[in-house]
Amino acid sequence: MIKASHAFIISLLLFFFHSAFAVEGLPDFTQLVEKHGAAVVNISTTLKKKSHKDLFKHGFGGSSEIDKALEELLKRYFDFGNESPYGYKAHPLGSGFIISADGYVVTNHHVIADADEITVKLTDRREFKAKLIGSDERSDVALLKIDATGLPFLHLGNSQDLKVGEWVLAIGSPFGFDNSVTAGIVSAKGRNLPTDNYVPFIQTDVAINPGNSGGPLFNLEGDVVGINSQIYSRSGGFMGLSFAIPTKVAANVIEQLKTKGKVSRAWLGVYIQEVNKQLAESFKMPHPTGALVAKIIKDGPAVGHLKVGDVILEFNGQIVPSVSKLPNMVAQAEIGKPVDIKVLRNGQEQTLSITLSELPKPDEIEKTASTPKAAPKVIKPTKILGMEFKDLDDKMRKSSGVEHGVLVSKVDEGAGREAGLIHGDIISMIDGEQIQNLEQLKTKIKSLPAGESVAVLIHRDNTARFVALKIPDDSSSQ
Repeated sequence: MIKASHAFIISLLLFFFHSAFAVEGLPDFTQLVEKHGAAVVNISTTLKKKSHKDLFKHGFGGSSEIDKALEELLKRYFDFGNESPYGYKAHPLGSGFIISADGYVVTNHHVIADADEITVKLTDRREFKAKLIGSDERSDVALLKIDATGLPFLHLGNSQDLKVGEWVLAIGSPFGFDNSVTAGIVSAKGRNLPTDNYVPFIQTDVAINPGNSGGPLFNLEGDVVGINSQIYSRSGGFMGLSFAIPTKVAANVIEQLKTKGKVSRAWLGVYIQEVNKQLAESFKMPHPTGALVAKIIKDGPAVGHLKVGDVILEFNGQIVPSVSKLPNMVAQAEIGKPVDIKVLRNGQEQTLSITLSELPKPDEIEKTASTPKAAPKVIKPTKILGMEFKDLDDKMRKSSGVEHGVLVSKVDEGAGREAGLIHGDIISMIDGEQIQNLEQLKTKIKSLPAGESVAVLIHRDNTARFVALKIPDDSSSQ
């Protein structure tokens, strides 16, 4: 038998052997930093703010020493000038990187947005006033130009070759600390965030903080594979969730900004939503996939081709695995050229040919009227599936922008509440059939198979979306 002391020694040796092996297996970033660090720049901007409090809207608000220290650090980071009659002059900092020897610099749109003046500072302490070549809010990419030659520059690599678990490195200016280096791994690819429909982000656990925005994300070969853009945080600081714009997206944006000063994207002209398990069942789909068309925008390319309730399964020969993938697929397509779109409609697959147009500015896209607060005047509401309904009158149709349907005036316990319906919703379609009035609603619900889910199109707060309504075994109960 092995004595306890011998077992302890063996365990200790195994621990040191494992530790030594683990350290030996870690990558050495020193050569990468020495070779490419000089091409990473610090970017400061001058812009006027009504109050310095605007920049602390996500501040700490506490009285502890840590809160005070963090606020002082942020004040240094934002470098407030003297107060003027027009408000405070702020100098927020960010990062960027040089992509050509003659002075083209890439950063984030949000780093230079609304700037009166942009200054680029190199690692050799030289400073240049930068010219804004172009900026794209939707992808959060901006291109600058400084008057210099013979500069060190970085190469854009292929972000598609990245693998989850691969080592990556970031260089930037967190809180104004120039050329700070942090490293981590790729946590996920193709990550879509709620406010960014056109960027399939690279998620990493690289330590990114305010000031890192616009800096490069490197692979171990020294190629730029992403532009550090966002973090997910409840404190305002790093929490292990960082997001970078992949170079596959950024390269196209940069080229368009360089050649024409703006970015053009293709547009389909629909509002879409995810197909969840319940909706997939209602459409008789074997599993959730695709993007469900909830609304077709007036005068958009989809008018006359797609219908509300269509599930887009393939776009231009590519499978649409989820709703988050479709916007970027459409954006990358060629404007003015027909594309094939495979849809599921009324249980049957069919392929449509649609010619895409250019994506309008956000304020040019159709704006629908809000759902009215006042209910239409009727004599008596009808209760079905735990809900009360009222017919729409002319005033309701005009104010809501919904031409046909019924108003949900009350929701009690029952199938409606379980589906997520609330007071004020307007139902305009059930199981692929447009609902014109209350009598048609009652007839339709009575005809639905008990125990199965059906797709219901509702309008709420300027949006249209489908919900899955499960018809109880006794659907005649009022």
